[in-house]
Amino acid sequence: MASPGQIIFWSIISIIIILAGAIALIIGFGISAFSIPEVNVDYNASSESLRCEAPRWFPQPTVVWASQVDQGANFSEVSNTSFELNSENVTMKVVSILYNVTINNTYSCMIENNIAKATGDIKVTDSEIKRRSHLQLLNSKASLGVSSFFAISWILLPLSPYLMLK
Repeated sequence: MASPGQIIFWSIISIIIILAGAIALIIGFGISAFSIPEVNVDYNASSESLRCEAPRWFPQPTVVWASQVDQGANFSEVSNTSFELNSENVTMKVVSILYNVTINNTYSCMIENNIAKATGDIKVTDSEIKRRSHLQLLNSKASLGVSSFFAISWILLPLSPYLMLK
């Protein structure tokens, strides 16, 4: 059985390893945040509108709307995007409204910065609303760093009790 001193020692070592990994990610890849957008029909608007919201992004992304029917159309004149700083004053909430949408069409809200690209799709028909979303990491170093960090964490944490017994 491990002594209380050994338990404390290995607990501290585990915390240091996790913090070191987090610090390496921040230094190596910069502070970044991204989230998958949720696209909904905006019932508060005076015309048929869609609302795209993503709770956390940093650095500030670009937002582009696309349509399956009107491929190549520029929706910048019929959309309004805002970025609201979150309470921690680091990340921002992204809110984009697309006005004058037509029924029986699929619209995509694409949010992108130098780290990730997230897309929320919505198809509105007379009888139903279908949604789909996905996230793609653009920076291969960030992807590798994030996956490596979590792999190391998931390997070391389960070993902590075993290491404490030594």
